[in-house]
Amino acid sequence: MNVQVQPKEQAFEEPASMIEQVAQLAQKDLAPLVHDIDLKGHYPEDFMRALGTAGAYSPHAPMNGSGEFDIESSVRAMSAVSEHCLSTGFCVWCQDALGWYIANSENDTLKSTIGPKLLTGEALGGTGLSNPMKTLFGIERLKLKAERVPGGFSVTGMLPWVSNLGEDHYFGIVFSLPGENERMVMAVADCSADGVKIVANDEFVALDGTRTFAIQFRKAFIPEEHVLADPIDSYIPKIRAGFILLQAGMAFGLIRNCIDLMEQAGSSLSHVNCFLPDQPADFRAQLAAMEEEVYDLCKTPFDPSKEYFVRVIKARLAAGDTSVAAAHNAMLHCGARGYVKRGAAQRRLREAYFVAIVTPATKQLRKMLADLGEA
Repeated sequence: MNVQVQPKEQAFEEPASMIEQVAQLAQKDLAPLVHDIDLKGHYPEDFMRALGTAGAYSPHAPMNGSGEFDIESSVRAMSAVSEHCLSTGFCVWCQDALGWYIANSENDTLKSTIGPKLLTGEALGGTGLSNPMKTLFGIERLKLKAERVPGGFSVTGMLPWVSNLGEDHYFGIVFSLPGENERMVMAVADCSADGVKIVANDEFVALDGTRTFAIQFRKAFIPEEHVLADPIDSYIPKIRAGFILLQAGMAFGLIRNCIDLMEQAGSSLSHVNCFLPDQPADFRAQLAAMEEEVYDLCKTPFDPSKEYFVRVIKARLAAGDTSVAAAHNAMLHCGARGYVKRGAAQRRLREAYFVAIVTPATKQLRKMLADLGEA
C-alpha cells in the first residue's frame, strides 16, 4: 500500500479534524469487522494502514526534532478506535509506542527511514518491551542476550509475547551484553531479518486479532543503525511516562462504549436496572476525572520528578480498574442479551481484563507504587 508521508502541519494544527476522521473510519470500516476480529482472530491490516493515512500515529511522535509531542491527540485517536474494538485499539498502541521510541531516540537514521513510515502506516510494528519493563522493576530476567559483531550485535533468546507483528513489521527490543556489567541496549528489530523467527502462541480469550506471537532470536543481526539507546539508563526514564500514558486510549474508548451499553439497556430495563448500585452516570463522572488527569499529565511527559511518575502510575492503575468495573456493570445491565456469543457486553468484559493485565499490569503498577513508597 503506497501512502504519502503526511505533513507535520496537518498532524499538529488540526488534531480535532484528525480525531473526527479516525472516528468516522472506525465506525465505517472497523465496526463491521469486530466479530471476525473477536471470534476468528482477524487482523484488520487495511484499517491499521488507513489510520496512518488519517494521521492517527503522528501527533505524539514527530521525527523532525520539533519537540511537539502531542500525546493527548494520539490518546484521543486510540480511544475512538477502542470504542469499537479493544483488540485494534491495542494494535494502535503498539504502533504508537514504536513511533514514540524512535522519536525520542538520538538515531537520525531511524527517524528518516522507518520512523516516517510508521507514522503514515506504510510500516507497522510492535513494542517488545513487556519483558524489559518487568526486568527493570525486578519481576523477570531479561530474555535476550547479545554479543558485539562487526557493524552491530548478534542477538539470541526468545520473547514470549510481542503484538502487532507480521513478516514485514518491526518491533522494539532490549538485550544485555554479558561481560559488560550486563549493560542493556535498546534497538528496533525487523521481523524479516535472518535469525528472527515468528512462532505461533496459544489462542487468547480475547484480542486474538492482534497478531501476538513469540519471537525467536538465533544469532539475529541487529545493525548499529537500528540502535535506539546504548546504554538504556537515561533513555528508559525519558520514554516510560509516554509509554504508559498512551495506554489510556484503550481504556477510555472501552469505558465510553460500556457506558453506552448500559444506557441502551436502560431503554427497556430501567425499571430493574435502577436497583444496580453502579449507574452510567457514575462511570461518566469517573471517566471525565480520568481524562482530565491523563491529559494534564500528557503535557509534560518528560518530567523527571518522582511526584509526576507516581501520578502517571496511579492514572494507569485507575484506567485498568475502571475498565474492568465498567465492563462488569455493562454485563449486569445488559443481562442475558449481553451473555450471547456475539453479545457486545461479554466481549467488552473479556477485553477489559486485558487493560488490567497488559504490561504494566495492575499487580506491577501496585509493586511500582510500593517500591516508590506510595503503596
